[in-house]
Amino acid sequence: MKEFRKFLLKNRITPKWVIFLLDLTICITSYIYANYLLTDFKILSFDYANVLEGASTVIISASVSFFVFKTYEGIIRYSEMQETVRALSAVFLSFLLLLLANGILTIAAADLYIPNSVLFGYFFCASFVICGYRIMVKTLYQDDDLNVNAANVIIYGAEPKGSLMQKTIVGISDRQFRVVAFIDENEMLTGKTIDGIRIYTPEQLPELLKPLRVKYLFFSKPDITAQTKNSIAEVCLAANVKLMNIPAVDRWVDGHLSFNQISDVQIEELLGRPAIELSNDNVFRFMSDKTVLITGAAGSIGSELARQVAAMRPASLILCDQVETGLHDLDYELQEKYNLGSSLVCFLGDVKDSPAMDQLFSTHRPEIVFHAAAYKHVPVMESHPSEAIRNNVLGTKVLADLSEFYGVEKFLFISTDKAINPTNIMGASKRIAEMYCHSLHHTGKDFQLIDPLVYRIDSMLGKTKFITTRFGNVLASNGSVIPRFKDQITKGGPVTVTHPDIIRYFMTIPEACSLVLEAMTMGNGGEIFLFDMGEPVKILSLAQKMIKLAGYEPDKQIKIEFTGLRPGEKLYEELLNDQEEVIPTHHKKILKAKVQKNNDSVMDEITKLIDLANECRDEEVVKQMKFIVPEYISNNSVYQLYDTKALPQVTVAKSV
Repeated sequence: MKEFRKFLLKNRITPKWVIFLLDLTICITSYIYANYLLTDFKILSFDYANVLEGASTVIISASVSFFVFKTYEGIIRYSEMQETVRALSAVFLSFLLLLLANGILTIAAADLYIPNSVLFGYFFCASFVICGYRIMVKTLYQDDDLNVNAANVIIYGAEPKGSLMQKTIVGISDRQFRVVAFIDENEMLTGKTIDGIRIYTPEQLPELLKPLRVKYLFFSKPDITAQTKNSIAEVCLAANVKLMNIPAVDRWVDGHLSFNQISDVQIEELLGRPAIELSNDNVFRFMSDKTVLITGAAGSIGSELARQVAAMRPASLILCDQVETGLHDLDYELQEKYNLGSSLVCFLGDVKDSPAMDQLFSTHRPEIVFHAAAYKHVPVMESHPSEAIRNNVLGTKVLADLSEFYGVEKFLFISTDKAINPTNIMGASKRIAEMYCHSLHHTGKDFQLIDPLVYRIDSMLGKTKFITTRFGNVLASNGSVIPRFKDQITKGGPVTVTHPDIIRYFMTIPEACSLVLEAMTMGNGGEIFLFDMGEPVKILSLAQKMIKLAGYEPDKQIKIEFTGLRPGEKLYEELLNDQEEVIPTHHKKILKAKVQKNNDSVMDEITKLIDLANECRDEEVVKQMKFIVPEYISNNSVYQLYDTKALPQVTVAKSV
């Protein structure tokens, strides 16, 4: 019997003519049965001649109906409710045609006449059998023994199209998945079923995973919060249940879900925090008629800033970077999405190249400047202190001075939490750039635009508002650990973590850029804006979670190795130093650091530092950095020997 069932259920598609003849046979048999029913199954009182004449009429009416509704074209094992409704409609049309034929024959006083009671019996009997055998065949294929290895699945989100979701998942996976439960927060749905599958609350999830032998959980609700998703993920990953995302129904291609659209849950989805509601209307009004310059536009932060600003339709958007390919790709993306035309300008140039930047400012006259260009990899900068100063400090100085000269309305410098009590070259260089912008805002100065050829003094000096933002690590940015972990997991490991206790703060790229835009709008100059970064994330836990999301067991299938802190790296980052205090703003998630006024000589000291960097005198560069930033104490670095309470000033040979 079992072998026969397997033979019956083999992946064969029944020909259309077989389906047609089967349905027709059912109609004829149902008509004959209705006649027997009318005679109370008394064979002797059965009029065979009249029944055969009536059967020929049934054949004609049923054939016409099946051709009209094309009931024979559907593949029964994959049929949905509409296929059953179509078959029922065909039988009903056949019934109506027979009633119509009865009426015509009665008027014509013909001998051929089928009792109406027989027709009603025929309709109900044929409807029941034709629809019933379709349901039976579909059920056999759903529950056949050939599919015992299907993985059990829970769907998170039972409405509004839970039934469609369940059938689609089973269908497109070629029966690799079997939906065993729904999870939904809606208490009105708890305890009810969809196609016989029970709906549970999120609180019941832990007690379901083991008894139901769940292998996958699919998130089908697009509006689920990161906190809810993270709590569900914690439960599932502890039970080795893989997490997947299903796009919203309105994103299905032509109303159909493709197997390729089912994707793994990414770690970024689990690290998010409650959405930060910023004054987007204020930002839009401020940006919509401005000429905006973004440096480092091809980078992670710069490119997302460009996308958000482009959506606000500024008068002109200037994208500056020295990376040709990244700049070209961003230009193509923004033009395709927003069709900005000539209002979008790409400028290929280096921010520390004074003549090139002067040409940019003199030609396009930006009113708003977002300075995102920077070197940011700590170990690389630890080996190249002079280049770190040239790019991060000199580049900032060039842009800040030009902004002063050309009367830029606001200049926003994007800094980092590594600038606070820095332990590395990169963080210290960003702190010095902060100090320069802060001093320039409060003092203004007559400056040398293109050294040593051109000196300019302008009536606009001192009117630019200089603003700084600080935030921690950005998810999925070029410098984040997450892309590196993903690459290591793809290669089968090991995943390398510097220290088991190292922690970091994380935020998403769109979130960081929203903060930057808000800071630009609300800043009056001289401020350092901070962001409530939420709870810190332990990097070891992050690596373990990413390995589990990929479907592996940490330390069993993919090893985690500790490599030791890198030069200049510290276990945790800060957002304030000891001399700064926090002032609340109109938004509870955005804070402002009240910074101490810099020493009057700091700008001269920074100029000396830049001269040393231009001469590539690395050791003197580090000494001068530590003199300018006394709290800069090297960690795990060759420059620790220069850490003293007071360092002598370095004399610099003047450039000719």
